[in-house]
Amino acid sequence: MNIFNPFSNNTILANTSVLLARFGLSAIFILAGLNKVQYFEGNAQYMASAGLPSELLPLVIAFELVGGLLILSGLLSRVTALAFAGFSIVSAVLFHANLADQIQFIMFFKNIAIAGGFLMLAAHGAGQWSIDQVLSNNKNIPK
Repeated sequence: MNIFNPFSNNTILANTSVLLARFGLSAIFILAGLNKVQYFEGNAQYMASAGLPSELLPLVIAFELVGGLLILSGLLSRVTALAFAGFSIVSAVLFHANLADQIQFIMFFKNIAIAGGFLMLAAHGAGQWSIDQVLSNNKNIPK
């Protein structure tokens, strides 16, 4: 095994890793979207306390749920990953910028790390086990 590229000769390991990464990156947003539905009023108040109109909450919920499912399935993964990277950075700045508070410090850099994961996904794609790959292999679909 090449210690500098352990995936070079093991496509199953590489494909499994990308699938697990998509699962992890999507799960946090799908669960957050479901939480926002369940606790709608509290989340609307939280957004308002950050100076954002609570009317944006349904759009955020839709973005988290639909975007999360797109990442999970590997459909439109590159553009969705770019959108989530931006969303994660904006969320870090708007909601977790009080870096003197240890919890906010952790949340801020968690969001930055998530954005990094999404940028990797945007750069490298959703992998062989994705709808994007199936569609790109279909000769009837324009590329």
